[in-house]
Amino acid sequence: MTVSKMSWSNAEIGALGERLAVEHLQSLGLRVLGRNWRCRYGELDVVAADDAARIVVFVEVKTRTSDRYGGIEQAVTPEKVRRLRRLAGLWLARQDARWAAVRIDVIGVRIGRRPIPEITHLKGVG
Repeated sequence: MTVSKMSWSNAEIGALGERLAVEHLQSLGLRVLGRNWRCRYGELDVVAADDAARIVVFVEVKTRTSDRYGGIEQAVTPEKVRRLRRLAGLWLARQDARWAAVRIDVIGVRIGRRPIPEITHLKGVG
């Protein structure tokens, strides 16, 4: 998919990044359980499952059009990881399914530097 960042709003860029992240997860064999799950404490971008390993994966998606704010490693601070853990716990408490393991991943989507968006997937960040 070729993408140019002409005059997109931040919401459009974010939505595109999430869609590309979901496609990436599905290409790895993960099943998407939910997107943009919200509660009073925040939002989980994507919740996916590795059914074979019985792992639920909470995915933070960071979409960038420049390097102005650094890479995804800088975007997910220890405070952000703590917030994601709390949200994951709240999501899990509302589910009937039981999982063998829980993982938090970050997917970075870089748009505009090359004709095809670049995807970076960091597994198990917290």
